[in-house]
Formats: sequence, C-alpha cells, structure tokens
Amino acid sequence: MFGSWLPVLAGAVVCLTAGPPVPPPADLRFRHDELRPGTAREAGLLPDRIAELPSLAASYLEATPDHPGHPSYAGATVLAAHHGIVVSRFAVGDAVRYTAGPDGIAELPPRRRVPARTDTLWDLASISKLFTTIVLLQQVEAGRVDLDAPVARYVPEFAAGGKESVTPRQLLTHTSGLPAFLPLYSTYPTPGTRLAAALATPVTAGGRYVYSDLGLIALGVLVERVTGESLPDAVRDGVTGPLGMHDTGYRPGPELRNRIAATEYQPYVHRGLVWGEVHDENAWALGGAAGHAGVFATADDLAVLCQTLLDGGTYRGRRILAEHTVREALTDYGAGRGLGFQLAAHSYMDAMTSPVTFGHTGFTGTSIVVDPLDQSFLILLSNRVHPDRAWGTNDVARRALAHTFAAAHPALLADGRNTSQDY
Repeated sequence: MFGSWLPVLAGAVVCLTAGPPVPPPADLRFRHDELRPGTAREAGLLPDRIAELPSLAASYLEATPDHPGHPSYAGATVLAAHHGIVVSRFAVGDAVRYTAGPDGIAELPPRRRVPARTDTLWDLASISKLFTTIVLLQQVEAGRVDLDAPVARYVPEFAAGGKESVTPRQLLTHTSGLPAFLPLYSTYPTPGTRLAAALATPVTAGGRYVYSDLGLIALGVLVERVTGESLPDAVRDGVTGPLGMHDTGYRPGPELRNRIAATEYQPYVHRGLVWGEVHDENAWALGGAAGHAGVFATADDLAVLCQTLLDGGTYRGRRILAEHTVREALTDYGAGRGLGFQLAAHSYMDAMTSPVTFGHTGFTGTSIVVDPLDQSFLILLSNRVHPDRAWGTNDVARRALAHTFAAAHPALLADGRNTSQDY
C-alpha cells in the first residue's frame, strides 16, 4: 500500500493497512488532473526514492542474482506520475542490442546499438487488449452492444463449438471457457482461415477462469462488425485520436523503424529478428492487428491513457468513457479481473497493490500499474523478449520499480498531515 491512510471518499478517510473497508469502484472519486512535469517535492513524494528509479531500472540491463545468465531486458522506458505530476521519466539501455547472423544471435558492439529513448515506440503486446476493451465499452455506451447478450448476436459464426451463449462480459473477464492459445500462425495458411479458426474454437474450460487471447481476438472482430470499421480505425477514432495519442497505433510505417524497439529472433516462422513489426505470432499472421495484440506506443502516450482513466474517462475536455463505465470496468468479477483490466495483481504491482489498483502486462515486457486511491501510475515499457523469450520474464524488475515508487509515497496521518513535510 502507498500509506496507512488515504482520503479517497468525500468526507471519509479509509485505513488501508488495517484491512477492510476498502472503497468499491462505485465510491471512487475521480479527479481532473492534467499531466505536467514536476519534482517529487512538488508532488508530495519522497525525492530520494524517486531518484532511485533510474539506477534501479538500469541494474536490470545485466544479469542479476534472481535473473542469472542474461539481462532482464535490453532496454526500457519508465514513467511515473502522481496527481498528474510526472515525477520520473527516463530511458535505460538499448532499443536494439542484438542482431541475427548466420550463426544465430549476436550482441551488437555498443556503437551499432540503438539506444532506448523516452520517445521509443514499444510493442505493447497484451496491453493492446485494453484498447480493444475501451472501444468495445464505447459501443456498449452507445447501445450497440449488450455485454450480457451472446457474442453470436454480433458475430454469428462465433456460436460454433458450444459458444452460443458466451457473452462479451465473459470474454472480457476470461471466463468464457475458451482455451488460452492456439498456434493459428502455424496451423492455418491464410489470415482468413486463421481468423475463422479462432472464431470457431470450441470451449474447453467449462466457464472457469482461463486467460485467453482467443476471446480478445473475437472481441476485436465484434468491434469491427458493429462499427463497420477496422479495429485500428476504431481505436484511432475512439481513443488515440480524441486523446491526441499520435504515437500510438498498429502496423507502424517503415519510416518509424529507428524509433521502434526490436523484439525476438523468430527463425521458426522465418521472420528473423523482429523489428518494426508486431512480436506476437498470431497477431502478425492475422495481418498485424488483432484484438489481443498489435499496438505500439510511447510511454508519454500511455501516460495520457492512464490519466484519462484516473480522471474518470475524460482528459482535457475529451471524454472517451463515462464515469460509470470506468467504475464498472474496475469491478472485480472474480480472479482479479475487471472488464479487460487486471486488478490487485501483486505479481507485478507489488506495494502499489490495492483491491482497486488496475493495470495490465504485455508478454514483450511491458506493464502499467494505476492506483485510483492515490491517483498514481507507473509505466514500464521494455523488450524483455529481445532477443529470446527463453531468457526469462522481467517480473522482478516490474516489482522492484513498483515497490520503490510506492515507497516514495509517504504515509498520511488520519488528520491528513503529510509525514514528508520536511522534504
């Protein structure tokens, strides 16, 4: 937790360290902050803790005792904010550190590497699911989609495989019974046959929680059927355009390649070193954009999205979701799942975890952690799969950064006095 006491409700103070009560999403009070650079002191945070973040992130560029043999990532961009004040924004390491040659992977000499920057474009991997979620919820608000109606009402072929009654809500909460994954890219020959196979996949898990890419692929199709637009266009028109997230989107053009972080060496699908294209094999095989993966973004753009959610779905006068929709999305429907969002996931949120802390991770090494109680968020964008996913996850780095950022938040006394008043 960020502190012993946090004022989160009008006229009320809730004790977090003593356990319940914790406010449900319906009682959260949204602020209307705008992002701006500032110091830890200006944000009421502990400066020495914030100052630790760059060196901590850099320490994972080499092998560590808990991640032996290889670095946790080749490079990363980190951004942390509190009450709209961006107190830390930096990059470490390299966007491109390795290359693929006749003998496999080789480390580039320092002069040939591409350094990571604060404006590097990172493959968000499964954080892309949040963009699909938001545009779907926009259709719910518009009355075009019912979360509790069968998905087959909108995508008739989805009814195959015993899915006649599966709903969008079940797909968002990963309780549809769909399996986690199918290698569509290697099993079917064309984007059309791959998509048809994804939609026809039978349920296998009996309605229990199974985190499934296939469900979000189906929701991406649902969005396209309802809006009459491609998923990239729906995301542009509904999210990135209104919010001014001009560096965020699918299928970045070749002119952006030197700003993009490389990911994995994938000779098994004849791709070589993936650089400038989506890492996820199924998203790539479906044309580069799918409901579960495909979005590239900068930390600055993701900060806008995080602040929009903290502000109850609006930012600088542009609303993308109603407040009641944001609250519904942050309701725990079981297994720590809201509508598309992960809730209270200590595995990467660490000390930022509360019952209503929300976020998501991406397989490439990306993560966002957003705490609506303390109005703070932490973004870590990295390329931990560069050059090989088998080198391991970067969960330890995620937790360490979240822990240190949480430690920068001083405890609030019951009368609201800040214990960091001498800083």
